[in-house]
Amino acid sequence: MGLLAFKDAAHLVSRTGLGAEWDVIKQLEGRSKQEAVEWVLNPKLSTLKSAPPMTPWLKLEPMRLTDMKSRNSAWAISQREGKRLQAWWVEQMLATRTPFLERMTLFWHNHFTSSIQKTLQPSLLYQQNLLLRRHALGSFAELLQAIARDPAMLVYLDGHQNSKDKPNENFARELLELFTIGRGYYREPDVKAATQAFTGWRVDYQTGKFVIRPAEHAGGQHTFLGKTGSFTGDAIIKILLEHPRTAENLTEKFWLAFVSNRPDQVLIRTWAQQLRQSSYDIKGLMRTVLNSDAFWMPANRGTLVKSPVELVIGTVRMLPYPRESTQEMLNLCRLLGQELFDPPNVKGWKGGEHWISTQTLLVRNAFLSKLSRGNLNEKVASGVAIPDVPAEQLVEWLLPVKPLKPLPETPGARRLVRSLLLDPAFQVT
Repeated sequence: MGLLAFKDAAHLVSRTGLGAEWDVIKQLEGRSKQEAVEWVLNPKLSTLKSAPPMTPWLKLEPMRLTDMKSRNSAWAISQREGKRLQAWWVEQMLATRTPFLERMTLFWHNHFTSSIQKTLQPSLLYQQNLLLRRHALGSFAELLQAIARDPAMLVYLDGHQNSKDKPNENFARELLELFTIGRGYYREPDVKAATQAFTGWRVDYQTGKFVIRPAEHAGGQHTFLGKTGSFTGDAIIKILLEHPRTAENLTEKFWLAFVSNRPDQVLIRTWAQQLRQSSYDIKGLMRTVLNSDAFWMPANRGTLVKSPVELVIGTVRMLPYPRESTQEMLNLCRLLGQELFDPPNVKGWKGGEHWISTQTLLVRNAFLSKLSRGNLNEKVASGVAIPDVPAEQLVEWLLPVKPLKPLPETPGARRLVRSLLLDPAFQVT
């Protein structure tokens, strides 16, 4: 395996980080691909910012269950604290030394969606974020078991209301459709059987913690995906993990997030089989993806549209422009269609070409135009600086493919960088 040229290192950093940061690219340039991938997959620990003040479950939840005035007050508190939580994550992404972990946490946040507007419990969403971080590169099997017990998820998908006397199918349906095997591989009786298995999985009213209440569990024999038994929730999860479509579904999501917008179904099935054989080792799957010929193929570069987080956070991490305020960055991400802790629905953000519309493209260009008016010679808090290198290398650094617009004829790094930021090729990675 050959050593990484500069443009190859830039490709790896852009796809796995938050912005193609110059110093990181230079650290990986000249290493073997395998060594560089291991460097990405095994980052040094980075300090997590302290959590913002949030009202605990026991104080906030009773307010939502009493009179209208208390309910309105609870809603106002959750919205205010939700904004703080969003700002906390933006500031974490700006400051982190391990952007790959943030990117993986964001990947799982979009796979296992929960929102402020539905849960009205920012403290639970914070705990869910910590859960996603802990399992981000661990075992998907363990992550799935943990998310099924996660209080924010139980509230978001009404699992905490699922009892033998009043079954609620929301969590069971999304477990099958979105988290594991996907549409076309289950029937309505399977949803009902899974619903029965998860009855009694609740959130303790006093603590806001997960609890199983056996008295609320529906016993009896049920048939799920061709298997018959008296199932618990854990048994349902085990059956789903054994199903080939769970690994295939997950692997395809990784392909679309890290490789290209054109899935190779043969390769995806091969990787999925390896994933199942590894007991759903996420880091192992990422190692396979990042070492694959498909990941490094020139035809697959510039095929992924940058998400709003990648565009906004990534650009300000890369370049020495004066930064927008945290609130302005949050507002930009919202206008561009990606509001942290508040995805549009249970399916999360569609991503890909859906990030781009006539309206969002105008906002993207306005942001980059405004940002690049800053003084490139001005040292800012991030400590980054524009590298003193030939123009050709600046192009390789900032664009994954050749620029689509003519470069400025007048020389100068500041002018060139502004031109590259406003080139359509900067919108992709």
